[in-house]
Amino acid sequence: MPPRFPFQPSLKAFAGSLSGQSHLAALSNASKSTVRAASTKSNPQKKTDFFRISQARQRKAANISRQKVLQAEREASIGDPVESKPTPFIQEIQSIQNGSKPPSSSDLNYYLKSDGLSGALQFSKDLTEPLQNPDRDTADPHVEREVAELHRQQHQNAEEAIQRIVNLSNGNTKDRLRLIVQRCIEQFGRHSTDAVLPPKPASVQHESATSHLEKVPRVGPDTGSPEVQAAILTVKIMNLSRHLQSSNKDKHNKRNLQILVHKRQKLLQYIRRKERGGPRWQNLMETLGLSEAAWKGEICL
Repeated sequence: MPPRFPFQPSLKAFAGSLSGQSHLAALSNASKSTVRAASTKSNPQKKTDFFRISQARQRKAANISRQKVLQAEREASIGDPVESKPTPFIQEIQSIQNGSKPPSSSDLNYYLKSDGLSGALQFSKDLTEPLQNPDRDTADPHVEREVAELHRQQHQNAEEAIQRIVNLSNGNTKDRLRLIVQRCIEQFGRHSTDAVLPPKPASVQHESATSHLEKVPRVGPDTGSPEVQAAILTVKIMNLSRHLQSSNKDKHNKRNLQILVHKRQKLLQYIRRKERGGPRWQNLMETLGLSEAAWKGEICL
């Protein structure tokens, strides 16, 4: 018979592997618990370097001042797309808008002129003048003088009332804008500028080009030329920008201002292209005090 060896089943290998796993699990659990405990504790404040903080503040202040200088140089070279330079025409318009200038006798409301108003008042006086008695033998001169004095007094009262009604100082913003539009028509209308400004430079025409007939001279005031429309848009832009200086949260009028500025930009580009930078274009830009920023490039407000 083969010899018998005592055999006892041993699970040390399995127990060792299981014990290793248990040690790793214990370490991982301990590390997790330490991380959680450390996260709950308040971290001590780091030591601040006041010298570096002061240097950073100085660099930021220098960058901000440099940006302001560059913005001022850019605006000085290109100009403001909204505001106009203080030309005599612009100063007169601003005085009418603000009401700082007392209205003259020619500044009347409701599209009236001083000579037309005086003529109408004189016509009404002649029309209401009392008639004299054709029979001069029975006429009483004392009664006629009293009637004439009463008529003169009534006409004077009526004239003073009419003058107060048509005075621009009693009008509102729309009435002032109506007067300013009339000034723009008188200043830039081609019925008045054609006799002063020379024509635009003639283009070189080819032999095969068709010859156009001469234009019929204008009759009455010119209200539809692009110069007049650009001037009227400039007046409206000035009025809106003055309003937004005191009420900067008016989003509706800010949008209206953007629309008017871009409309004027398109008109100015059209005038420059049609007039070829001629005297009419130069007169318009100099009188309105506009810079290249009003028509050149992209306008962002």
